[in-house]
Order: sequence, then C-alpha cells, then structure tokens
Amino acid sequence: MSSAVNPIDVSAVDQNSLKNMLYQMMLIRRFEEEVERFFMQGKIPGTMHLCIGQEPTAVGACSALEEKDMIATNHRGHGHSIAKGSDVKKMMAELLGKATGHSKGKGGSMHIADLDVGNLGATGIVGGGLPLACGAAFTSKKKNLGYVVLVFFGDGSTNEGSFHESLNLASIWNLPVIFFCENNQYGMSGSIKDMVNIENIAERSASYGIPGEVVDGTNVLDVLNVTKKAVERARNGEGPTLIEAKTYRWKGHSRSDARKYRTREEEQDWIKNRDGIKFFKNQLLEQGRITEEEIAELEKNVEEEIKSIVEFAENSPEPSIDTLEDDVYA
Repeated sequence: MSSAVNPIDVSAVDQNSLKNMLYQMMLIRRFEEEVERFFMQGKIPGTMHLCIGQEPTAVGACSALEEKDMIATNHRGHGHSIAKGSDVKKMMAELLGKATGHSKGKGGSMHIADLDVGNLGATGIVGGGLPLACGAAFTSKKKNLGYVVLVFFGDGSTNEGSFHESLNLASIWNLPVIFFCENNQYGMSGSIKDMVNIENIAERSASYGIPGEVVDGTNVLDVLNVTKKAVERARNGEGPTLIEAKTYRWKGHSRSDARKYRTREEEQDWIKNRDGIKFFKNQLLEQGRITEEEIAELEKNVEEEIKSIVEFAENSPEPSIDTLEDDVYA
C-alpha cells in the first residue's frame, strides 16, 4: 500500500482543465446548497445526503476518466453525477419529483442514473454499487470494450460483505475497476476509528493482492493524480486498485442527523482550514494560473447556471398518473 502521491504541478495541466475543475467544484457546492434549501422548504420528498466538503474527490476522480468510462455511486452521489457530466437540470428535477428528471421523477435523490454519460446510477443500499461495478467491468473485459469502471463508496461500506466480495472478485478476475472510498471519517452515527482497527482502509487491498493508495481528499490535483495512475493500470490490463481519499462531509449524514457524535470545533476546523475549493483557488492564484477576475467570472457563471437549473426544475411538470406503472417490472 502506498500513501505517497507525487503531486501534480499545476503548470503541467492545461488552463481549460484547471478552470473546469474549479467550476465543477463550485457548481457542486451551489447545487447542494440549493438542494438543502428545497428540502427545508418541504419540496423534496424522502431524504437527501449532501456532499458539501467532498467536492474535490468527485471532480478529481472523474477528471481522470475518459468519456467512455463508467461510474457507479452511492446515496451521497450528486457530486459524482455532476462531475461525470450528467445533465444538472434533470438532476434537480429528479430530486423535486418532476417528470423531466433522469428517472422521470420516480427515483429521487438516491437513484439518479444517466447511462448517456456512463453513470450507472446511485443506490440507497450501502455498498450496493460495488458488485454492479464489477459486473460492468467484467463486460468491458469480456467484450474487449476498453472502458474502465470507477465505483464511489463511503467508509461505512467497507465492513459490508459486498465490499470484500467485490474486491476479491475483481482481483481474481483482474477486472478494470477502481474502488474509490471516500473516507469522510464518520458513518451514519459513529467514527470510522470505532469501526475498523487499522489506520487506513486502503490497507485492506493487501488481502486481495491489489494496490492500495491513500490520498488527501481535499486536494483535487492529488486525487486526479492517484486516480489517473489507477485508471492507466486498469486500462492496460493490470487490474483493480483500491483508493482511499481522506475527506469530510460538512453536513450530517442526512437532514435528520443532529451530528452528536462529533464536535462543532472539529467541523469548523475542516470548514475553515481544509476547504478544498478555497485551497484550489489559492493554489491557482499563487502559481499564476488564474486571476481574481477569472475566479469572479466563474462564480458569476455558476450562479447563472444554478438559477437556470432551479427555474427548469420548479417549472417542470409533475409525472402524469398515466405513467404510474411505466418502467415498473414484476
């Protein structure tokens, strides 16, 4: 297992890519803030799980993928879907239960899928995306299709049977899959330190004879770097990799979570001192790859896009009662 990542010099990344990564992270955060606002207004049915604070993991990982590559995600999957290129207007419409949503308003927050951009979908089942990713990777290998699959999951998934079964299967079949663990320090109501007896989840890769990598999940370029390495291995027929990105969710597990298991001092430390978006902005400014004026322009564009997204979703029609039994299989 490796925990040392050779950092990417921003000078080695083209200007448009750097700006796009920053834009995507800002868009994800604003999207999530609007989702929280809608939920508090009672406009979103069910529940929702915000990824505010985890934007660099989604953008860094997906930036390492090609258009043909696929992702599978989990209940906290809005950022992953946006980073992979899903239509954000349809995403918001789906959360509001509108007919114009990705799943025609029937899936909601935890069931967004967009096969057109290689998004195999989210799931409310903890660890549920892991075996699905193996299936898609097996198809790619068996049919020589050339795509790799990256599956996002949280630290809480790593004690599920599906995690261990999937890593074992991918290892013995040498599948082109990247297991990407977003370790945000806490499961639904407890610290990961109380759930596992090792320092790094990535150490579990050794049990399955595959590489394991630990990366700072607040640094989008470090995430990009380590994921690119894993993608290259998978595409070259060298099999799977387990990546553990150390990150933090600023909000609770869900809106019903009072976060009694962690201190407000800890939360403020992460928010003030380890904000990946703020860090990336400063990194680009210090290395002369962006100006304050360009950042302001990106922020303006994000606000305009968010306004358009909200208007589309709010003005979209409700699903017709005539479609009640469409897409339902028994």
